[in-house]
Amino acid sequence: MDYDIVIIGAGVVGLAISAELSNSNSNILVIERHPSFGWETSSRNSEVIHSGIYYPENSLKTRLCIEGNRLLYDWCSKYNVPHKRLGKYIVAVDEEDLGNLHDLFLQGQKNGVADLKLISKQELRDAERYVKAEEAIYSPNTGIIDSHNLMQSFENYAVNHSVDIIYNHTLKNIVAIGGGYNLSIQSMDGDIFQISTNILINSAGLDSDKIAEMVGIDIDENNYRLHYCRGHYFKIAPNKMYLAKHLIYPAPAKNWIGLGIHITPDISGMLKLGPDTMYLPENIQDYSIPEDLKEKFYLSVKRFLPTLELDDLTPDQAGIRPKLQGPNDGFRDFVIKNEADLGFPNFINLIGIDSPGLTSCIAIAKYVSGIIN
Repeated sequence: MDYDIVIIGAGVVGLAISAELSNSNSNILVIERHPSFGWETSSRNSEVIHSGIYYPENSLKTRLCIEGNRLLYDWCSKYNVPHKRLGKYIVAVDEEDLGNLHDLFLQGQKNGVADLKLISKQELRDAERYVKAEEAIYSPNTGIIDSHNLMQSFENYAVNHSVDIIYNHTLKNIVAIGGGYNLSIQSMDGDIFQISTNILINSAGLDSDKIAEMVGIDIDENNYRLHYCRGHYFKIAPNKMYLAKHLIYPAPAKNWIGLGIHITPDISGMLKLGPDTMYLPENIQDYSIPEDLKEKFYLSVKRFLPTLELDDLTPDQAGIRPKLQGPNDGFRDFVIKNEADLGFPNFINLIGIDSPGLTSCIAIAKYVSGIIN
């Protein structure tokens, strides 16, 4: 075999896996079709380090988020990745929100999230004078991170430990061979060449279901078909950056689709709103921001930030989440699986790695390391 391990995709999860496995003395290659890392979901998100409060207690999302929160803060401190442990307030704007807020607090306790507190209206006002709500959950271990610098740190670590990374290369075909996989790869100039590997890790994000299908897995029979869910972001004007010092989230709906339009400070202290949730009719990477969304964002956030003005908002960016959950479905967990039982030993699938994938990335890498035969 040409390689012990090949990883498809150089997003934050693929790079974290490459860094983790680089300690195993394996011969490793990362293949990425874009000119650099993190061009898709990994660079178009809220850049939040989550605490693990939202998801069912026995899910991979909860387990890997809670473990990943600790591991990510440790990595950032060790490798000087810009981050801030700001803390987050999840707010019940009115009496109708209180039931959802209290249920979420209980869920966080079941999940074992440390140091959560229910705080009163006055305690919230003391911490965030411009935020209006009846009650809130305070999550002190929620934070923000510079995702580009995080991915750069993973790439540096992997390359310094002899991992090969090739950009502008696209996987075109996979053939299972005795004891491994043969890959057809197309370079930027159109040339196609073959390499072989013992272990193939599918960390292709928005295209991860297509890679699973390419190896021979029926993605409908196995419920692996992805749904593209676009989220949009708006910036708050620089002269209004005083409106929030922490992350401010509304009490979420119970459909597991999104966490609600929230306020997120970035590393420089500027504020952004988002994301919302808009399922796309086709799985195409359309990052446009519809003109009519500005008022929707304004009205949504003004409920708990009453001094916000419509003219304070300008479009920022959009991102697309690779969701296994369709618009009318219930909760779907991460798929992180060695597909030996489907006849593809050491083909490791990572499908539906949406939020909290960024927070969980190092924990996911360790989990992948543990399921390689």
